[in-house]
Amino acid sequence: MDIKKVGFIGTGVMGAPMVGHLLKAGYEVNVFTRTKERANGVIEQGAKWCDTPRECAEGCDVVISIVGYPDDVRDVWTNRSTGAFKGMKKGAYGIDMTTSSPELASELFQRGKALGFNMVDCPVTGGDIGARNATLAMLFGGEQESYEALKDFLKVFGERVEYFGNAGKGQLAKACNQIAVAATMFSASEAIAFASQMGLDVEKVIDTLSAGAAGSFSLRSYGPRILSGDYNPGFKIAHFLKDIEIALKVCDSHGINLPCLELAKKAYTVLNNIGHGEKGTQALYLFYCSSLMPDLDATDKNK
Repeated sequence: MDIKKVGFIGTGVMGAPMVGHLLKAGYEVNVFTRTKERANGVIEQGAKWCDTPRECAEGCDVVISIVGYPDDVRDVWTNRSTGAFKGMKKGAYGIDMTTSSPELASELFQRGKALGFNMVDCPVTGGDIGARNATLAMLFGGEQESYEALKDFLKVFGERVEYFGNAGKGQLAKACNQIAVAATMFSASEAIAFASQMGLDVEKVIDTLSAGAAGSFSLRSYGPRILSGDYNPGFKIAHFLKDIEIALKVCDSHGINLPCLELAKKAYTVLNNIGHGEKGTQALYLFYCSSLMPDLDATDKNK
């Protein structure tokens, strides 16, 4: 497929560096995000600012979104006056890379198909580091033909583009990722808390464990941030809580019980409710250096 012009909706922590990779690869790129100032960096690199998703999509071969919540996804694609579907040309590809609900992914696929567009869900994993370094892994859901048409193009963001099945399956695969991350954030936080209380060289512990069986992205990438007191978001607690709730909704509908994920929901809900929702997921460690954990226990008992 000959792709020359790309529309990109959402230039936040993940989206901005992804747009940068597209520009470096030689694509013409339209951009839209709710707060224009957040797009200034990519505009300076050569992206064209658009006032609406509709304008952003006009004339593009591929339109990509990576926004916050399922309601945002629905609005940027299907808004009756400003949605991207209103601006897309026939035969264009729409790629939602937001972590969203599988039901919405299927709905967008069907609506796009009726309008003559090829809509896919392709959430990513790898965090802000992966976005900056073009090492994201992409979890593709949609028609096989769309995957074959887009897989080489998507490698501008990372080498791994895996096909999981029809519309919505990419989102289900991403739910698996978030379930695993929920557990590893707890294990990393508790290992660091234990090492600190035992008077060990915590930096050395993180470095050594990361090379062995206990190694994880959470420990390797977020451990040093925890040690330096850096709770700036590579991925926001508020967004992670949204992802957890999406996964738990699927669990409820299929009779699946995931106790660790339920615990993660309780913990991140507490953090979000006391004003830490804009911090990164590594702020889970705050439970281990404050009086928050008894509050979590009380929440569980009062359920």
